[in-house]
Amino acid sequence: MTRHQRATRTALWLFVLVSTSSARGQEQPAQPAVAVTQQNTGGPANTTTSAADSSDPSPGTSDDPPQEMLPRLRDTRFWLSGQMNFIFQTHPPFHAAYSGKNSLDPNYEKATSRVMTLYTGVRLNNSTELLVDIEEAGGAALSAGLGVAGSPNLDIVRNPLLSKLPYLGRGIIHKVFALSKEKVENQRNALSLFEELPRRRLEIRFGKFSMVDFFDQNSVGSDTHFQFTNWTIDNNGAYDYAADTRGYTVGFTADYEDHNWGLRFGEGLMPKVANGIDLVWRPWQVHAENFEYELRHGVIPKKPGVVRVLAFTNYANMGIYRDAVAQFDKGLVSAPDITNHPWHITRKYGFGINLEQNLARNLIAFARFGWDNGKTESFAYTEVDQTFAGGLGANGAIWHRRHDRAGLAFVTNAISKDHQNYLADGGYGFLIGDGALNYGRENIVETYYTAHVWRGIYVAPGLQRIVNPGYNRDRGPVFVPSFRLHLEF
Repeated sequence: MTRHQRATRTALWLFVLVSTSSARGQEQPAQPAVAVTQQNTGGPANTTTSAADSSDPSPGTSDDPPQEMLPRLRDTRFWLSGQMNFIFQTHPPFHAAYSGKNSLDPNYEKATSRVMTLYTGVRLNNSTELLVDIEEAGGAALSAGLGVAGSPNLDIVRNPLLSKLPYLGRGIIHKVFALSKEKVENQRNALSLFEELPRRRLEIRFGKFSMVDFFDQNSVGSDTHFQFTNWTIDNNGAYDYAADTRGYTVGFTADYEDHNWGLRFGEGLMPKVANGIDLVWRPWQVHAENFEYELRHGVIPKKPGVVRVLAFTNYANMGIYRDAVAQFDKGLVSAPDITNHPWHITRKYGFGINLEQNLARNLIAFARFGWDNGKTESFAYTEVDQTFAGGLGANGAIWHRRHDRAGLAFVTNAISKDHQNYLADGGYGFLIGDGALNYGRENIVETYYTAHVWRGIYVAPGLQRIVNPGYNRDRGPVFVPSFRLHLEF
C-alpha cells in the first residue's frame, strides 16, 4: 500500500471514528440478529432491507406490510417502532459416539431466546437522516450455541457471559446524493425513512451497523422474525463478514443505484479474537472490504427476480489451520490450537451468489452459494468454508391468509481439508469441535409456518433436521422443533 493510499484510508476511518465516537464505549452487539426485510425489522445483527428501487421491486416485496399493535407516527420526518422476538427450541436425545467441549449435547435440551429492539430515526432534510436502534438480547441457546455450524437459531447470543443490559445496536448517518431528477417511491422502513428517492443515486452510510443489513440480502431468506431461523439459511454461511459477537461492526458503505442494477462497497472493523466482542480500532492494519453487484432481472422470462454477486476480504489476527496442525504433529502441543500464535495479520477471502426468482405472484424460489479460502481461521460468523442453500417462500394470500407465510429450505455446508484435519486431530473452533472427526457434510432441512394472530402478533411453529452436526458422521441426526412468538409495535 502506498503512502498516499494509507493516508486516504486513515482519513476515511478518522471520519468514521468521529461520527461514531459515542458507540465506541458501548457494549458491542452479537451476531445473530435480524433485519428489516422489505416488510419489517428484525433482531440483533440481521436487518434485512433491500436496496432495489420500488419501481423494480425485488420479488419478495409485498403489497401488504405486516400488521402492528400501535399506529405509526404521522410525521414522516420521524420513525419510532419496535419488535420482540421469542424463539423456543428443543431437541430429543440423539446418537453420539463421543462428545467434546464444543459439541451439541446429545441429551434432551430446551432453550428460549429473546431479542427486543427499539427503532428510531429522524430525517434531517431531504437527503440526510440519522438512525439509532437500541436492543436487548438474552435468553439461552441449545448447548450455548455450540456444536452446529448451521446453528438452528440466528437470534441467540453466542457468548452467554455478555451483559444483559440494553446496548446500541445501530447508529447510522445516511446521506443520499441525487444523480438524476427522476424520483421513485421508497417503501419506508427502519433503515430508510425517505418517501421517495432519486432513480439514480449514491447512498453513503457511516456508523455502527451489521454488514448483512446491506449485503447478501434475500427477501425470503434473511429474516428470523417471519422466516427461517437457521444461521446458514438466513445468511451465506461462508460469508465471514466483519462483526463482533452480536454481529455489528463500525464502518461505512457506499451504494450506487441505477434503474435495474446496483453496486455497493462496505468497509468495517474486525474483532480482536474470533467471535470477540471488542473491535480492533486500527483500520490501517485490521479491516474488511465487502463488494456486491445486484442485477434486478429474473432468470425466468417475464417474471421478476434478483441476482447478487458478493466478494469479501478480511485482514485480522487469524490463525492458519495447517500451521496449527504442524505444531501438533511436531509434538509442540497436546492438541492443535488455532489461537496459539503471535499477533500477525492474515487474509481471508471469499465470494457468494444470491438468487431470488418469482415462480408466481406469491411464491418465490431462492438459492445461495458461498465459498471462502478455508485455510484461514473461521473468525466472525460461523465455521463454514463452502455452502449451498435453496428453498421456497410462500405468502399466505395463496390460501386467503395474506399476513401469513410459509417456507421450506435446505442447506449443505462443508469445510476445507485443512479445517477437517484440524478438527480430526482434536482442535476446537469458536463454535464446533467434538475432540475427533469422522467427516461428512452438514446437511440441514428447515420448514416453518408464520401465522398472524392479531394486530402485530405472530406465532410460528417450525422444524429442522440436522444431519452430521459439526460435520461429524458419528453424531446425529438431530431434530429441532421450534415455536416463535413475534410482536410488532
